[in-house]
Amino acid sequence: MYKKLLLVLLFFNCSAAFAETIRTDVLVIGGGASGVAAAIQSARSKIKTMLVEQGPWLGGSMTSGGMCILEGNRNLASGIYAEFRGHIRDFYKARLGYDTTRNAPLRFEPYTGAAILKRITDTVKNLTVKMNTPFTAIKKDGTGWEVTIIQAGKPVTIKAKLVVDATELGDVTAAAGVLLTSGFDSRADTKEALAPQNATNQIQDISYLTILRDYGRAADRTIAKPEGYEANEYACLKSADIKKMLASAQLPNDKYLIKWSDCGNQYSVTSDDLKPESREATFRKARLRTLGLIYYLQTALGYKNLGLTDDFKTPDHLPYIPFIRENRRSAGVVRMVLDDIYTPYTRGSQLYRTSIAVGDATPGQHYSVAGAPYINYPPFPAYSIPLGAVVVKDQENLLVTEKAMSVTHLVNGSITYPSVQMTLGQGVGATAAYCIFFETTTKNLRPRIIQGEILDFKGMLMPFADIKTTDRDYRAIQQVGATGLLQGIQKPNGNSAQVLFVPDSTVHTAEVKPFLNEIYSRSFLWFNKEKPGELFTIANLLSYISEMTLRDPKNLQDDMQKAWKTYYKFTTDFNANRAVTRREFAVLANRFFNPFARKVDISGRLVN
Repeated sequence: MYKKLLLVLLFFNCSAAFAETIRTDVLVIGGGASGVAAAIQSARSKIKTMLVEQGPWLGGSMTSGGMCILEGNRNLASGIYAEFRGHIRDFYKARLGYDTTRNAPLRFEPYTGAAILKRITDTVKNLTVKMNTPFTAIKKDGTGWEVTIIQAGKPVTIKAKLVVDATELGDVTAAAGVLLTSGFDSRADTKEALAPQNATNQIQDISYLTILRDYGRAADRTIAKPEGYEANEYACLKSADIKKMLASAQLPNDKYLIKWSDCGNQYSVTSDDLKPESREATFRKARLRTLGLIYYLQTALGYKNLGLTDDFKTPDHLPYIPFIRENRRSAGVVRMVLDDIYTPYTRGSQLYRTSIAVGDATPGQHYSVAGAPYINYPPFPAYSIPLGAVVVKDQENLLVTEKAMSVTHLVNGSITYPSVQMTLGQGVGATAAYCIFFETTTKNLRPRIIQGEILDFKGMLMPFADIKTTDRDYRAIQQVGATGLLQGIQKPNGNSAQVLFVPDSTVHTAEVKPFLNEIYSRSFLWFNKEKPGELFTIANLLSYISEMTLRDPKNLQDDMQKAWKTYYKFTTDFNANRAVTRREFAVLANRFFNPFARKVDISGRLVN
């Protein structure tokens, strides 16, 4: 009897122990903008995926942190970010005054954004989401990882083949022992002309943002005086146009996002202040800074009708997390520098060829401490984010997003913007799925296959603002653009610069000849024989296609003339003697000699 009882107890103890270990292919730690997109894409690529988030909401800084006015990537909305943006606009479009123009900044209430992300993840097969689940430890397990989380107050082990660190502060990367740097890089280190001579430990300020609501002229929503309040800390606001500042920060339902610089709600930190042992004290001081701003606004400036909302279920009604712009950056397989943005086509490494996402946010420079270097950026172009910047150099099967990416300080100011990170997350999810599907590791990545998966799900590789994802030739233009055969054209506008494909402009021989000669051995002979003029004609292109594919020239031209408007849907008339447009060139090149099929390595070099 006792032996049977002992066997039963032993069986249940073994079952309980077994239940404490969870297995998944991809584990995404952190449910912020990048993490939720990475998890969605990985699962949609038919890979068993788990997402763990320590807080109550998905969305990270753009929901839990209150950063709910998104200007970045509004001209480049694609894939999962376009899906999220569409759901937000559909939710609010019936509201009077809500701006639904195609590239308007996206405005939403934080809990609405979080609810929409949850609704999306609830519909994704192969995806398990665990909320209110902190990560506590990580260690190597062969080529995969063993991760400890806290679930229902107890430690649980997750064995994952690949881990994505999508935490706000790069905590997983730090715990895995990855080399990390922070602050301004020196010019000697990065070779960036705009970098300061000497490195510093200074990083951008953090901010506890806040959502205020107008409760009516007669209302008095004044909060209690915060601990340590000093009115003179906010005195620069006396000369500010508060009404204009509020108007630019308006949200639906008479609410306002307060994200003010100078003497507003920024709080100066270094990376040491954001270490786990220092965070509680740092965040408490940053919260008091924001509460002081609210109190000053209500008392010294007379806006007592503006009061805190109950959007966040915290004791002081401030967001669950601060808006963190920067922390420590990992050592990746490649490091993205400013020249990869300003002059991507003329560098030794052609990192744009490995792009997994795009961005167009203008770099922030949020420093309230005196003496921080100010960088006079020329008009900042839209850019591609290279695959190698999310791949940790010395650890297999660990990908990084958010603030831990392998970029320089001067690039970081743009790339950590929430909507850029959501766009990036899709590329990271496709990369994770590639490793699992092909049973390989991050040491053996093939950029073109990963990029193909991103394009399958309407993601974007090249930041062409004039080619929408709904364009009939979108994929062909993206693929040809990712080879460098037809390069993007920067168009400055104020402090930024769009990158355009200009599909109706004509192709110059000088722009396509170098690349064609680089990738095809017979190209050199063709150019010497045909000697095309300054403008590359349709006849030139058909002759080149005939040379590369061994098609009969007369039959090719006859077939092309018949299919010009019916199959290819070109709007121009077929005339072999006129200059070919960039759209026509991209479509036909992609179809007949497919330069995108040429393999590239993780630095963008062509592989034979």
